[in-house]
Amino acid sequence: MEELDFKGATEQSRQHINAWVAKKTEDKITELLSSGSVNSNTPLVLVNAIYFKGNWEKQFNKEDTQEMPFNVTKDVVKPVQMMFQKSTFKMTYVEEISTNILLLPYVGNELNMIIMLPDEHIELSMVEKEITYKKFIEWTRLEKMEEEEVEVFLPKFKLEENYDMKDVLCRLGMTDAFEEGMADFSGIASKEGLFLSKVIHKSFVEVNEEGTEAAAATAANIGFRCMVPYFCANHPFLFFIQHSRTSGIVFCGRFSSP
Repeated sequence: MEELDFKGATEQSRQHINAWVAKKTEDKITELLSSGSVNSNTPLVLVNAIYFKGNWEKQFNKEDTQEMPFNVTKDVVKPVQMMFQKSTFKMTYVEEISTNILLLPYVGNELNMIIMLPDEHIELSMVEKEITYKKFIEWTRLEKMEEEEVEVFLPKFKLEENYDMKDVLCRLGMTDAFEEGMADFSGIASKEGLFLSKVIHKSFVEVNEEGTEAAAATAANIGFRCMVPYFCANHPFLFFIQHSRTSGIVFCGRFSSP
């Protein structure tokens, strides 16, 4: 915990927090707190930063990346830079949610990216409603997956989102921390009367041919062939970065439009 002077040096305090976050995320997140997000009455700001950069165990060849259509909806199509590789990966199909699951390991095999791609006629929102942590663990058990040669088509993408977590945390029951006179931070601060005013979460995830950064062909060589199974993420999907040994989820998100 670090003490800052929000009352006498509001802007300097904001810049100090942003500089700390930028350093921790190797400049992938540079403006966690926007101008005006804190003021002289701000008592306490909770900031957390996590940065992940992982290289695929089997990297995609940049020469195979080409523009392909991405079906945002059945009526809306947008171009996307689609990566491609033909290799052996673990896969499974969950009939309960009509979804293909592909596991892409990172170097070292400590972490994997798990991609959940519903059949084209299935809305991603339906899959999201069905997911619980228990079901996710069951669906992605390695012993339920088959290792097979597959043609993988995966978009390059970069996602950056900003969330104010106050409402979410209050709905989960964490209300006292935001109320003056009710909050108790005596375990981490000697100053009395502190209460949270903001909990800001910002995430950055980039997926490319080399791998994933979280906090960029030849058409003739790429086509659909019946002999080899293919996994073509040309419509909305979910992705999870999972720790192999504990099954803990490090990052998760959805890609629904380029």
